[in-house]
Amino acid sequence: MRATVLMAGTMLSGVAVAQTAPAAPAAQAQQAAPAATPPVVVSAPVRNIRSLTVRGSQRIEPDTVLSYTKLRVGQPYTTESLDQAIVDLLASDLLADAQIEGVETGDIVVVVRENPIINRVVLEGNKRLKDDKIVKEIKLAPRQIFTRTAVRADVARIVELYRRQGRFAASVEPQMVMLDQNRVDVVFEINEGPKSKVRQINIIGNEQYSDSDLRKEMYTKQSRLFRVFSSATSYDQDRLAADQQKLRQFYLTEGYADFRVISAVAELTPDKRDFIITYVVEEGPRYKFGDVKVDSAIRDFDGEKLAKTLPMKKGDWYNAKLVEDSIDSLSQYAGLYGYAFTDVRPEFQRDREALTMGINFFLAEANRTYVERVEITGNTQTQDKVIRREMRVAEGDAFNAFMVKRSQDRINSLGYFQDKFEIKQQQGSTPDRIVLAANVEERSTGELSLSAGFSSLEKFILQASIRQNNFRGKGQTLSASASYSSYSKSVELGFTEPYLFDKNIALGGTLFRRDYNSFNYYGSGRDRNDLYSQLSTGGTLVAGVPLTEYWQLSGRYTLQQDKVTLDEGTYYTNGECDPLKAGRYLCDAIGNRLTSSIGVSLIYDSLNSRLRPSRGSRVVLGADFAGLGGDVRYIRGRFDGDKYWNLGGWVLSAGLEGGYIHALQDSPGPGIDPVRITDRFYLGEPQFRGFDIRGVGPRIRRTYMNGDVASGTQALTTDNSYDDPLGGKAYYLGKLELEPPLGSGISELGLRPSVFVQVGSLFGLKRPRPTAEFAQATDASGNPLFNKDGSPSLLPRIDPIRTDTGQALYLNSFTSPTGAPATRLTTCTTGYSATYGGTCVGGETNVAAVNTVSPFLEEYFGDTWKPRLSVGVGVNWNSPFGPLRIDVAKALLKQKGDDTKLITFNVGTQF
Repeated sequence: MRATVLMAGTMLSGVAVAQTAPAAPAAQAQQAAPAATPPVVVSAPVRNIRSLTVRGSQRIEPDTVLSYTKLRVGQPYTTESLDQAIVDLLASDLLADAQIEGVETGDIVVVVRENPIINRVVLEGNKRLKDDKIVKEIKLAPRQIFTRTAVRADVARIVELYRRQGRFAASVEPQMVMLDQNRVDVVFEINEGPKSKVRQINIIGNEQYSDSDLRKEMYTKQSRLFRVFSSATSYDQDRLAADQQKLRQFYLTEGYADFRVISAVAELTPDKRDFIITYVVEEGPRYKFGDVKVDSAIRDFDGEKLAKTLPMKKGDWYNAKLVEDSIDSLSQYAGLYGYAFTDVRPEFQRDREALTMGINFFLAEANRTYVERVEITGNTQTQDKVIRREMRVAEGDAFNAFMVKRSQDRINSLGYFQDKFEIKQQQGSTPDRIVLAANVEERSTGELSLSAGFSSLEKFILQASIRQNNFRGKGQTLSASASYSSYSKSVELGFTEPYLFDKNIALGGTLFRRDYNSFNYYGSGRDRNDLYSQLSTGGTLVAGVPLTEYWQLSGRYTLQQDKVTLDEGTYYTNGECDPLKAGRYLCDAIGNRLTSSIGVSLIYDSLNSRLRPSRGSRVVLGADFAGLGGDVRYIRGRFDGDKYWNLGGWVLSAGLEGGYIHALQDSPGPGIDPVRITDRFYLGEPQFRGFDIRGVGPRIRRTYMNGDVASGTQALTTDNSYDDPLGGKAYYLGKLELEPPLGSGISELGLRPSVFVQVGSLFGLKRPRPTAEFAQATDASGNPLFNKDGSPSLLPRIDPIRTDTGQALYLNSFTSPTGAPATRLTTCTTGYSATYGGTCVGGETNVAAVNTVSPFLEEYFGDTWKPRLSVGVGVNWNSPFGPLRIDVAKALLKQKGDDTKLITFNVGTQF
């Protein structure tokens, strides 16, 4: 019936329109189409909500559910309003499903199913990124409400994390494990995929330089087998932008001022394993420098003179780097004269026809600047005066950029603050005033070390030390240390006051006790054999005063008692040192000696940092005089100089050191050097890499005989030889070392690699007298033997009767101070003489001293000024186990007798 009414209404409406319209021609009436009439939509009947309830909610209050809808009791509702209520409920992210019942009666029931609670979030398949790296980035967490929107967002976050790592093929599949009590475990199944590499870098538009030349300038490198361990082959969007800048910088330094990168596109291969990067460039023409001028609005500066100091000249190829350097140098020059805020503006005159680039550096007018105040902040432990006394400018002084930079270097050298400390320059209360802001960030200056390690020099090492470099925040140094190894033991206490009574005078002292066991090498296997023991006890007092900003004078006084001993069971015969067993050179060294010495050093130091310098110089010229009492008299001079250059991130250093010691006392006997063995210089590991410890310089090698003389089978073998370093009275050592720039990742690991070359020598010792007389060797038939070079083959003639310089030795019996019977060596057949060949006293008959030592050959070599040369690579690493240094060095030049060593390393000890 309703459809009939609607049709009737439509017809009546059409009749009415036809009667009202004007009459139309017959032709038009026949062609006219009947007019379309829109249907009439009748809305559903509107009812009011009689009641409103919620069913299915567990954690969420019913009122909270209803608050997300516009449904209210007593208000009308329609199908559209009910549908909108369901949309609003699902948009709340609180519900997994929502339905409405009771539409016909008006008793509306909202049936809901709540989203589950997350029980745990599980990551599976992630190896390259650990859980802690991912968990802190995602939003889902236990005891939170699970929503699919949050899951999708976390999937996107995880994928983005892997993209930052260069893994564009990574995918994440979320899984839900339903549990009881409406709980759910969310599992992210991660497929990390391979790291996306840069397969190819294409460059289009380059005519002057090849693709390979330009690729060398980029940070990003093409993936190749020889770069398997390089991180530069991974795709990085930030690195892509940096490479464009690198290309621009390269061309600008080569004169192409119009160069530009038109486009840079990185395309991911379909398998998402590799990228192909394509650059489209436009090189443009090459320019030369035109007229280079300096126009200064500051009356104190002569523009023509300043222009002559600039690095570029007319006719040179244009180089944007030289322009930047010129701006810096002009700013620094102005700063030296107190103009802190000088504006240097380069004005370019480009001639596209002549292809020249003229530059006029304009120095804007500026006021001479004075330091209004120095602000020091951030120091919670260090006293202000410790920082201020390193400042080279004070309040009221004329600003000087050089002195500000020097102040910054001196504060950095303290080692109390962060490495990259800078003094900020801020505008003062007036244009001619400047505020210097030293915002420091303190770091720990106390060191407590308990370590065990292994060194190729000292084998196993145990160390304990405590050191405070900023004691009580006053810049004082207090230290105590103890160490134990296979060859040395030491205890040391020290204290230094850098500013005595707040005056620029440093005073410090050290007390020490050191027990050092020297060793030599035995046999072809280079086994170590204990030699002599040196026990040193004493102290040193040091004072220093500055002469100028860079020059300092330092004085010292040392009092030291040395006791040198040999193992009596090994090297003694009848209670005395036996030259046939130890060597005459060692028997001459034993005894107690007191050294009282005074020294002075002149020091020049312009390093930007004493901890890790990259520019500047340090030279130390010192002299020591021993003889203010005591038993030892000598004068010793030393020189030590280092120079550092920063070459665009590369640090080149050159060093030269040397020394000479001269005795001020007579030799105690023929063939004995007046400079005792413990006062001489030694050269080798660790300061001369490529050579073993004490491996350079004068030495004696004693090779014993094996076999039987009578049968002619007696022979010298390296398996039965000892190598004793004797030290020298003069030495020199030069070094050239280069440290490459490192990425932030390697720097954070504490790695510092370097390549180096060293040259040096140790010499000047008085030739020691031989231990035994020598005679020409013969075969079984008595025929003389000769060496390969035709020289006589000499062997020690060790007769059954012991001799000393040709005189027979005898054993004299006596009673020791303790009352025990003892014997001693003498040249007297009867009686005793304290000196060999002296007057014999006493009538007791002595017995001949018999040799028990096998014949041996004693050779002296290595005493030459001729250089030794080594080259190698090394790396310092502040490892979790302590500082470590490894050096691989090859000795290219060496002298006879030198001991070389390819690899040296130290762990757990300072190097």
